[in-house]
Amino acid sequence: MSVTSAIVLFAVIWFMVFFVVLPLRLTTQGDEGKIVPGTHASAPSNPQMWRRARLTTYWAVGLWIVIGGTILSGAITVRDIDIMGRMGPESFRAE
Repeated sequence: MSVTSAIVLFAVIWFMVFFVVLPLRLTTQGDEGKIVPGTHASAPSNPQMWRRARLTTYWAVGLWIVIGGTILSGAITVRDIDIMGRMGPESFRAE
């Protein structure tokens, strides 16, 4: 895996984890009964974005190490995922 591939993999994992973390323990303005004029009642009252970004980074680094290690070790390859058999036999090489 090249450096660019590793960075792209980390970015994809980070954003996936971020979208999972965003709604956790969310308190809306409607829940607290203090709706700021001009906003929806479903808007967060205290979003704590830096805390969520830090938590996301911790989880993403751990997942990235596991997924990147699996890719680099060769434990799972593209041929393992090819359930339709479209890649052909392993000994075939186009030149």
